[in-house]
Amino acid sequence: MEIKMEWIKCPICGNKTRNMIRQDTILKNFPLFCPKCKNESIIDSDNFLIKVVEEPDA
Repeated sequence: MEIKMEWIKCPICGNKTRNMIRQDTILKNFPLFCPKCKNESIIDSDNFLIKVVEEPDA
């Protein structure tokens, strides 16, 4: 069985980031930095589905 890998795309600008995930990777509260738009997003990922976590302001 071949494991598929994909680049994580920035949820703000849609460009590729410097991180890759495998199909069986599970991320929880992962700080994703985009080198293109210089923004950081907190994401969750499961089976290539990326969801942006909305952090409440302190």
